Amino acid sequence: MKTKDILAEKGTRVITVEETILLVDVVSMFIINKIGCVIVVNKHNEIIGLVAPIDILKAIHHHPEYLTSITVSEIMTRDIIVVTPDEDIDKLMTIMTEGRIRHLPVIDKGDLVGLVSIGDVVKAKTTVWDVEIRHLTDYIEGKYPG
Repeated sequence: MKTKDILAEKGTRVITVEETILLVDVVSMFIINKIGCVIVVNKHNEIIGLVAPIDILKAIHHHPEYLTSITVSEIMTRDIIVVTPDEDIDKLMTIMTEGRIRHLPVIDKGDLVGLVSIGDVVKAKTTVWDVEIRHLTDYIEGKYPG
């Protein structure tokens, strides 16, 4: 299974924001849209960062007095890893586990085409295992001619 298969199942909707948006507005976006990450883009719609709940918690911890005036550009993660639609889910799991990353933007020919979370990858992997188990069980039970 590949990244594009996950996106075909979950959809390609990605919430993006500009770096000048206030952090409190991003928190509202998380709650309203039931998401755990926003992608930060510049005026040319190029990815320049990512904001996840951990970034917000760090901002609250370090600067609670400025919480209502902090912009996304001050707290976003700038060094992000992206993947392609043809990336295998085992590779996604490795990237996420080793990098302690929960979200990966998906880029195709320079365009943002989706976002996969660790939950999406685990769900996809579980589906693959379920199919394999079903085939092996059928084989053991003699349901295949041979």
